Amino acid sequence: MIRKKRAQENTILDIAGALKLSAATVSRALNGQVHVKEKTRNDVLKMAEKLGYRRNQMASGLRSNKTYTVGLIVPRISMFFHAEVITTIQNNLHKHGYNLMICQSNDDISMEKELTEILFSSRVDALIVACTLFTTDFSHFLKFMESGVPVFFYDRVPPHLPGAMVIRGDDIRGGYLAASHLIETGCRHIAHISGPLSCNLYRDRSAGFYSAMEQHHIAVNEDWIFHQELTTVNAREAMRKLFEGKKVPDGLCTDNDSSAIAALEYARETGINVPKDLKIIGYSNDPRTAIISPAITTIEQFPNQVGKKIVDVLVDLLKNEKNIDELSNAPIIIPTELIRRMST
Repeated sequence: MIRKKRAQENTILDIAGALKLSAATVSRALNGQVHVKEKTRNDVLKMAEKLGYRRNQMASGLRSNKTYTVGLIVPRISMFFHAEVITTIQNNLHKHGYNLMICQSNDDISMEKELTEILFSSRVDALIVACTLFTTDFSHFLKFMESGVPVFFYDRVPPHLPGAMVIRGDDIRGGYLAASHLIETGCRHIAHISGPLSCNLYRDRSAGFYSAMEQHHIAVNEDWIFHQELTTVNAREAMRKLFEGKKVPDGLCTDNDSSAIAALEYARETGINVPKDLKIIGYSNDPRTAIISPAITTIEQFPNQVGKKIVDVLVDLLKNEKNIDELSNAPIIIPTELIRRMST
């Protein structure tokens, strides 16, 4: 099969010639600059559409040293929290004329490293990252900072990386609220299903859990503490272990809502009454927790606030050509809140 040769595309010069304007005026109109009359801008946009003009973003980026593109790496797009953050970031960036290039690491460190190379080569103006569960070496992000490209970590973040911005939830308080709530509702034998301690989320939520238990003088049964990938299969296996002996828990903290839902389903299948025999609390306020029966108590993370804060700080940097070193090194903390439902 003979491939047709691509037709030559129209340029700014073609629009300028059709309207008898200078190329500079057409360029300003297409770029939304303020020093262009409204009628001229509308004429330019109509002619651009009529001629099928397509802006060469790469060429524009090379001339201005900007691509108006922001890179984003997340563990899994399917996760409720990250889906909400992505939507907020994309909608708000678009208002300021920036595009979002979304990448998924699948919680794989080698994939995360490969994606940083791709985004760096794509000359993104900034990078936003929620790291994998197992990222402990963050050196693959240094090339961005050394090149003056702002890097924002959110949710899953490094303990300390000079030159990067960190926005995270108050997970210590979240873990504390969860355990305290179970204790206040009468639980004295509490289990905890958490994630790998390689990740800051689960170190912090666990620290909050232990703090609440200590403050209320409740003994911790270390056999009832699980640090594992928070999958449905792992949650059900943890439930099996918790209820295979004579001594069983009366309360369960889970550090994500998927594990809480899996625990509730296991309880239903095995005749464990929730909340009479076992009270369950999740984490994240996934919409599924509100419609399952009984509805699951959870911790709200406010993903929309996370996304909006990232964009507010990032656009201020990019639009005003500030250096990220001018910002405070202290992380921005988004609050957490207990959402009480029928599972407790």
